[in-house]
Amino acid sequence: MGDDNHETPLFHHGDIMIGGIFPVSYKEIRSTSTFEREPPGLCNFINLFRFDLRAFRWTQVMIFAIEEINKDPALLPNISLGYRILNSCSFPANTLRAALTLASRPEETEFNSSCPPTISAVIAASGSSQSLAVAGTLGPFQVPIVSYFSTCACLSDRAKYPTFFRTIPSDYFQAKALAALVKHFGWQWIGAIQSDNDYGRNGILSFTEEVKKLGVCIAFVGTIARTYSMDKILDVVEMIRRSTVKVILAFVPEGDFYPLMKEVVKQNITGIQWIASEGWITATKPSTPEIYQAFGGALGFVMQKMAMPKLKPFLTNINPYTDPSAAFVKDFWEIMVGCRPVLPEEHRMDKICTGNETLLNSQHAFFDVTQLRATYNVYKAVYAIAHALHQLIFCKPAGQKPVRPCLNVTDHLQRVNFRNEFGDDVFFDENGDPPASYDIINWQLRNGQVQHVTLGHFASAANGDFRLNIQEEKIVWRTGKRVPTSVCSNVCPVGTRKAQIKGKPTCCFDCIPCADGTIANSTDCTPCPQEYWSNERKDECIPKTTEFLRYHEPMGIALTVVSLLGASLSLVTMMVFIHYRETPVIKASNSELSCFLLFSLFLCFLCPLTFMGRPTVWTCMLRHTAFGVTFALCISCVLGKTIVVVTAFKATIPGNKVAGKFGPAQQRIIVCSCTMIQILICVLWLKFKPPFPDMVFRYSNKKIVLECNTGSEAAFYAVLGYIGILAIVCLVLAFLARKLPDNFNEAKFITFSMLIFCAVWITFIPAYISSPGKFTVAVEIFAILSSAFGLLSSIFAPKCYIILVKPEKNTKKHVMGKKMNKK
Repeated sequence: MGDDNHETPLFHHGDIMIGGIFPVSYKEIRSTSTFEREPPGLCNFINLFRFDLRAFRWTQVMIFAIEEINKDPALLPNISLGYRILNSCSFPANTLRAALTLASRPEETEFNSSCPPTISAVIAASGSSQSLAVAGTLGPFQVPIVSYFSTCACLSDRAKYPTFFRTIPSDYFQAKALAALVKHFGWQWIGAIQSDNDYGRNGILSFTEEVKKLGVCIAFVGTIARTYSMDKILDVVEMIRRSTVKVILAFVPEGDFYPLMKEVVKQNITGIQWIASEGWITATKPSTPEIYQAFGGALGFVMQKMAMPKLKPFLTNINPYTDPSAAFVKDFWEIMVGCRPVLPEEHRMDKICTGNETLLNSQHAFFDVTQLRATYNVYKAVYAIAHALHQLIFCKPAGQKPVRPCLNVTDHLQRVNFRNEFGDDVFFDENGDPPASYDIINWQLRNGQVQHVTLGHFASAANGDFRLNIQEEKIVWRTGKRVPTSVCSNVCPVGTRKAQIKGKPTCCFDCIPCADGTIANSTDCTPCPQEYWSNERKDECIPKTTEFLRYHEPMGIALTVVSLLGASLSLVTMMVFIHYRETPVIKASNSELSCFLLFSLFLCFLCPLTFMGRPTVWTCMLRHTAFGVTFALCISCVLGKTIVVVTAFKATIPGNKVAGKFGPAQQRIIVCSCTMIQILICVLWLKFKPPFPDMVFRYSNKKIVLECNTGSEAAFYAVLGYIGILAIVCLVLAFLARKLPDNFNEAKFITFSMLIFCAVWITFIPAYISSPGKFTVAVEIFAILSSAFGLLSSIFAPKCYIILVKPEKNTKKHVMGKKMNKK
């Protein structure tokens, strides 16, 4: 391919001149410089020269728009626009040279010191780094720059670049759009490729700031440039190969990315879902079936497309014979028709054209004007400058009641607001940026050709919100029909929490099981409320099981049966005593006190029934007080019987009248007074600090023990202590009367019963304190039943045996008979 006039401008004189800088040619570095010889010129210092058809079309649409404006009687009437278009070679240094060239006076015009700057505005540039160079150079001269393809958010800094405008949205919005896409599909572990320029670095920086808010981690950032050696490109390829990411964002322009794309295809690195910036997602050169092998299914954002039907005839009329001096046209012609035009000044051995070649029937993508994006941005840039110039030229000077103030071109460009023939509103915000609106593009292979299929839309709103609409079901993924996943660590299974791995990003973590009693949320294990416990999966708090002594459980049934049995035996014994009340055995044992004792035992046997079932306020108050009072009554009766036995023994001593002083009345007083003391203790207990139902958590983590809290430990032990005092007094008195000479010695039975009673309650206290949960209640019930059965069996069983089994011994002689001394 030739290298003719790569630095020669496209030029057309006009009353007002507009400059243009486009990357019509670009280079691919195949090897690094060895510094063994002096490199060629700025546009020819590369081993391999490439002609960029897309950039050439940008130059043509600028010319097309200027010609339209010159024919429009309403816009800039009687004023012609001219242009001067230079090639940047996609290189910042050459772009800067082109900008300085445009700012200088061209040779085609006559020198006139009173003329304004030669170029009124510049349309530049395609890359952000190039635009930074142009804006920094021309800004101090108040020359407005309108970019069609520079998206770096850094260019929105009005303090640094006061004359910079653009018809493509800022990467600030593209970063938000890409972050919204990543969030939509739940990708948390992604890689990034940036170009080694302001466009790539600032784009990835903006994107990283956005996705960090969403908890997304960047696994790596690879840096590439078209001027990089193959060794550097291979390093980035190896980084991709080693990484575990399945989604990679490439924030690079087409020229920088293409060498890497070819190497990725060459090394057969597939299975990666690529996300694209607008710099390459719709580029023609990489959109081939070969590149599709590794990059098929790519998703990205681009400016909204526009169809420009009038542009096609203009493009098909490009011909090197019409204007032989026109820059870039001969290279374009060679690509399109495959031969070099025959021109007088050329003597080349290349394939020569016949002159009959035509572009009218060409099916090349260059002539497809139905899906224009960056090309349409160039068109809007030209018209924005034309409207600003129109406002400036046709405003009224000061002193003539101006409709609009006569400002410079930059100020009028800032105020531009019009609707073009395609229905688009063209205007700039305070930062020189247009409103953000993107199409979502998906690479799909149809009929053997890579198609850029639009499957959604992203638009920003004035209040900072945005809308993302995407037809997810129509996306062709690199992994097939299934949405790819990309995480450093899989989602923790149910019942586990994330544990950060030291030295790794937050997206990389281990999963640690939650402890019992806690449930897992997204990042930690949360304790359940006190009345709840974690289920087996550790994902839900469930109510703890409640434990209390139930009537229908085996232990409750057994205790109930024993309790009712004891109460029945008490009643049966009482009926026997009443029926045989006139017999000597009954009379000798004091039938009245015996009946009182049997009645109290009956109540004692029923007390355990109040200890079973769910504790309530009333059952808690009843169970302890009923137990205390009934046992106090029981022991008081035993005490009365003991005193009767002792006084009866004393009565056998001549002259002793104690028996006569301890009759039935005195016996009743003893019983009532001893019982009343216990009743008083219970009343005080209930009044000041009564028992209450309580939930106890200390016995088990998985269950709640429902029990009756004694309220006052002192009152509880006072009740037990008083019963113990009565029992000890009975034991001492019965022990003193144990050697009475009667065959029927009731004092021995009382002594034995009190020993059983005291033994039961002495062992009860440590067992009561150490027993957990419902077994505490069971121990208390067992003590009540044991002591009650001890009293019933020890005191009344011998009497019932004589009455029912040995009636021949139920005589006064046998009851009062004395034992014969055995020799």
